[in-house]
Amino acid sequence: MAVNPAFWRGKRVLLTGQTGFKGAWAAIWLSRMGAKVTGLALPPDQQPSLFALAGVDRLIASRLVDLRDPDGVAAELEAEAFDLVLHMAAQPIVRAAVEDPITTFATNVMGTAHLLQALRSQAALQAVLVVTTDKVYANAETGRAFVEDDALGGKDPYSASKAAAELVTASFARSYFAAAGVPVATARGGNVIGGGDFSRDRLVADIVRAARAGETVVLRHPEATRPWQHVLDCLAGYFTFLQALAERPDAPRALNFGPRPGGAEVSVGVLAQLGVEALGAQPWRHEPDPESLEARALAIDAGLAATALDFTSRLDAPQAVALTMDWYRRQAAGEAALDLCLEEIEGYEARPTRVLA
Repeated sequence: MAVNPAFWRGKRVLLTGQTGFKGAWAAIWLSRMGAKVTGLALPPDQQPSLFALAGVDRLIASRLVDLRDPDGVAAELEAEAFDLVLHMAAQPIVRAAVEDPITTFATNVMGTAHLLQALRSQAALQAVLVVTTDKVYANAETGRAFVEDDALGGKDPYSASKAAAELVTASFARSYFAAAGVPVATARGGNVIGGGDFSRDRLVADIVRAARAGETVVLRHPEATRPWQHVLDCLAGYFTFLQALAERPDAPRALNFGPRPGGAEVSVGVLAQLGVEALGAQPWRHEPDPESLEARALAIDAGLAATALDFTSRLDAPQAVALTMDWYRRQAAGEAALDLCLEEIEGYEARPTRVLA
């Protein structure tokens, strides 16, 4: 199953987190497909930001609101009707969560609760998808890929906040939305890379910053493995899932989205090596952080998305890195960020929906 532009054309979509990296890409793609998008988020927390570089506020109705403010959220939603909701707003940085757990829990847990409470009055609502993370699982670091019915957990504040958001979402779904016939589900995405990410403590953004400054990127855990995927693969999964929720009563209520089943694991060090080679940057350097709470091994099984939605990622890690670094090279050379995003989206849509492992 592929993203269907005809489904999205004219749909009234509430997108939270449009000022972030993934949210900006989502806004661009949804706008391209003809959706009528309203975004709710705080101002961008990174400089530069893809939101500003691509002029996302000219493509959608972008509103600045703090999801920690329930009255503000309710006020923004009461005058409009929405068909679909994609909730992506979050405090997404693990180390930032360690530094400031209260803000992280307030944003990721109560922010989700405030949004879902405000959505209860949306009479035309067809489906809601809440994006969490691959880190919601109780991770004993055995290397086994997590499946959707594995136990939730979280030994660091970020992971715990997202696991809690899963519970909040499930409770609202059962207590309120099920009776109204509105499916509410969660999507657990893997580690996403792509052009336009300038966040702190993100591997690709760190590589790009180091390359542009002529410095060496520092890795804390080069041996760590992650389920890397390109932002367009991840968003295609979310869009496909939301469409299935709106059209099929039997659609799952939680799905993993990550590298296609059977794909090889790629370590932080290998991904960094691909990145520095693509940018012609200096070799990375290892500086261990013994106090880090980040997991060394993390993998998710995206097999249920393949069977339930007929959806699999189209890009492997080297392809995702190449596409990502090409975006940064061309943007640094003066090409417009929005044009680069639209070109990549068009190219992605033209790729085969079935990719052989």
